[in-house]
Amino acid sequence: MIKFGTGGWRAIIGDDFTRENICILAKAMADKMKAEQVADQGLVIGYDRRFLSKEAVMWSCEVLTAEGIVCHFVNRSVPTPLIMYYVMKHGYPYGMMVTASHNPALYNGIKVFTAGGRDADEVQTADIERYIGQVKPEDIQKIEYGEAVSRGLVREFYPMNEYLDDIMEKIDMEAIKQAHLRIALDPMYGVSETALSTILISGRCDFNVIHQEHDTLFGGRMPAPARDTLGLLQNFVVDKYCDLGIATDGDADRLGVI
Repeated sequence: MIKFGTGGWRAIIGDDFTRENICILAKAMADKMKAEQVADQGLVIGYDRRFLSKEAVMWSCEVLTAEGIVCHFVNRSVPTPLIMYYVMKHGYPYGMMVTASHNPALYNGIKVFTAGGRDADEVQTADIERYIGQVKPEDIQKIEYGEAVSRGLVREFYPMNEYLDDIMEKIDMEAIKQAHLRIALDPMYGVSETALSTILISGRCDFNVIHQEHDTLFGGRMPAPARDTLGLLQNFVVDKYCDLGIATDGDADRLGVI
């Protein structure tokens, strides 16, 4: 069963988070976009570092492209806010992000974003669920992923530089440079390291990173920046005389600061 909550659809991998359900959701999104007459505008889709995240994007693209929807696929693991930003900046009607955010490693899921890069609200998710209920397995058509790419129906790209340029235009980078900050980063095995490291390098910060490896089990911890998960970062900040410690959750849309 596919049920949306406040942060999208989440389910246990191999239980409800399956290829079959992912394809059903993709077909429902295609039907919704066609009914709203926005299918010709395409959508943006990305993924985090969780188990099966990239595969889930590819399975979704196979269904969406069979319905004539061009998929703009951010083809490296990225923060959820990057997908939201790109939907907003370039005027797409929808975006999708494969992630279970700060939930335990046995979960994965899909977030849906609407025009303006906003989280799909309860009205939108109820509508998606209505379309899900109408999908019959025999109605699901697919174009093999490689063929979809060769036909230009999946367009792989990586807009990290554009995203970071926009961020750095909005903050006082000169003030950061003058502060000579010593910072510790904890991506919690998630997707924030590239973005945050690039910003800190541009700000001439002295920084160290912990838990930056790709670990789909998140080191056996919840990938959530909370008091009971940040002990190692807290100790690092104290031991290394850092000015600041920054932690992000699995898909980098939550922040913890020490």
